[in-house]
Amino acid sequence: MAYDLEEQEQIAALKDWWRKWGNLVTTALLALLVGVAGTQAWRYYSATQAASAATLYGQLDAADKSGEAKRVHDIAATLVSSHAGTPYAAMAAMRAAQSFAVMNDLANAKLRLQWVLDKAGDENLRDLARLRLAGVLLDEKNFDEALKLLDAKRSPAYDGLYADLRGDVLSAQNKRAEARAAYLTALEKIDVRSEYRQLVQVKLDALGEATK
Repeated sequence: MAYDLEEQEQIAALKDWWRKWGNLVTTALLALLVGVAGTQAWRYYSATQAASAATLYGQLDAADKSGEAKRVHDIAATLVSSHAGTPYAAMAAMRAAQSFAVMNDLANAKLRLQWVLDKAGDENLRDLARLRLAGVLLDEKNFDEALKLLDAKRSPAYDGLYADLRGDVLSAQNKRAEARAAYLTALEKIDVRSEYRQLVQVKLDALGEATK
């Protein structure tokens, strides 16, 4: 096919442009395609991980309800090691910690709760894990460390529960006046409709009018 002079000049200019920039354009297009493929692959991987974690957590829930403590611990360990990026891992660690605490295996209970504190993305779960860890430390009579945890910043929604446990720690130390103040704070912070207030009131009444 014959081209006129103007067309020949345009073709020559295009060829010259491609010689200069063709490799860069090709590289950019490849990078774009790789990026799109990578994003899709990551979404697929994340969805697969989440589905697998959900299945495992369902199995853990069933094992916990049927009293299969070892299976609870094993499934939780799998979720923590292989699905740490999913919310199910933190929830499983909390369930395992509770199971260990019931068995009076406080060392493993602390390990699982500490993992939640360090790794969980959900602030509410971290607040709850901190509260339960302080409770384990109270059981170990590690009062100073328990109080440090209870001093940590947390959601105001937990203020009442933290104050109540603080009262328990102070009462165990025989600091009755301080414990009383903590229980009073707990009563102020806990919803008036909550039945939990009755337990706090019982503990407060047991202290009497102590001033020590």
